[in-house]
Parts: sequence; structure tokens; C-alpha cells
Amino acid sequence: MAVEGGMKCVKFLLFIFNFLFWICGIALIVIGIIVQMTLHKTLLITNASASGTPIVIIAVGVVIFFIAFFGCCGAWKESYCMITTFAVLLTLIFLVEIAAAIAGYIFKDKVKDGFSTALEDSMKKYNQSADFKKAVNTIQTDFHCCGSHNYTDWFIYRPNLTVPDSCCKTPTLNCGNNVTSSNINQPGCAVTIDTWIQKNLLIVVGVALGIAFFQLLGIVFACVLMKAIRSGYEVM
Repeated sequence: MAVEGGMKCVKFLLFIFNFLFWICGIALIVIGIIVQMTLHKTLLITNASASGTPIVIIAVGVVIFFIAFFGCCGAWKESYCMITTFAVLLTLIFLVEIAAAIAGYIFKDKVKDGFSTALEDSMKKYNQSADFKKAVNTIQTDFHCCGSHNYTDWFIYRPNLTVPDSCCKTPTLNCGNNVTSSNINQPGCAVTIDTWIQKNLLIVVGVALGIAFFQLLGIVFACVLMKAIRSGYEVM
């Protein structure tokens, strides 16, 4: 009876953990879509490395969603095959996440370079396309920045030494003709966006650690339930 009660508890906890994983998968999909839409709207990114992060988030969310659903069914039906498959897939996802975290730390400077490249490309096409003009104006207004590295980047494309009105601290018509420190946002957008990312990185790391902790617990409970089913204990 004690074994039966313990296995019921493990089964229930595994079901709850899988339900939480399912919710996490949906959350990651939504976050990835929002990030992708925001980046596309503000940068019109054509650089694959710069747009890769939200795509990876969406992909991981989709995988977690299906694995969690698979685990819920396996726990509910007490299927050894399904629970084993769930444990193996969850372990693989956990290892992939560790590898992705290490790669992200090693190549974190590439993100800044990707933004810088995308911004410079958009600045070149500023007067050639209404979409690029809108994208650059949006990001400069939202992040209170100007140019890629700093406001002087615009002088390459504007021989009259002016900047777009979106560079102004208080944007008004033709305010970009008055390039002074009191009127223009001087920091570059690549630096400003990188700073914003670093500021919010701790939140992302905290969420990732929380998900990893639940994944480990899920793997442990799956292994316990697998052992019980294989040993022939009655878990219902």
C-alpha cells in the first residue's frame, strides 16, 4: 500500500510538472513571436544571426509543448514506452539548452555586431525606402539613440552634417538640422540596444534556470515512474 501510494504521488507530480512544461512551451512561443515581430518592425533585419534568437525561442517552445503533452499522456496512461521517450527527449532538450547557453555566452558580442550591421544597412537605405526610414525612425525614437555607434554615423550619408528628426530629444520638423548636445541624442543605437539587453539578461537567466530546475525534476520523476512500471508495481 505504501508503494502504491508513493507511485500515485509520483504519477500525480509528473503530470503536474508536464502541465507546467506545457504552459512554459506556450509562453516561449508567445515571447518568441513578440520578440521577432518587434525586431522586424524596428530593424527590418536581414541578418540571419540577428533574427536567429527569437526563432530559436519559438522552436524550443514548440518542442517543449509537444514533449510536455507527450509526458502528460504517458503519466496518465502509465505507458512505459511513452514515459521512457519523454525522459530521453527531455534529457536531450536539457543538454541542448546547456549547449545553447554556453554558445550564447561565447558569442554574445555577435548580437551587438548583428544589430550594428543591420542598423548601418538601414541607414544606407534611409532615403531609398519608406520602410527602412520608418524602421530607423522608430528605433531611434523608442531607444532615444542616433546612428549605429553614435550620431556622427549619419554624417557619412548626409554631407550637410545633419541627422534625422528622430534623433532629436524632442522630435519636431527639421530639428535634426541643429546638431548640438542639448538637442540630439548622441549615443548610438547598437550600444543602447546592447545595454538594454544586458539589463534584462538577468531576468532571462532566472527564467531559464527555473525551467531547467523543473526539467530536472521531471526527468527524476519520470525515471522513478519508469522503474515502478517496469517492476510491475500497481500504480493506480
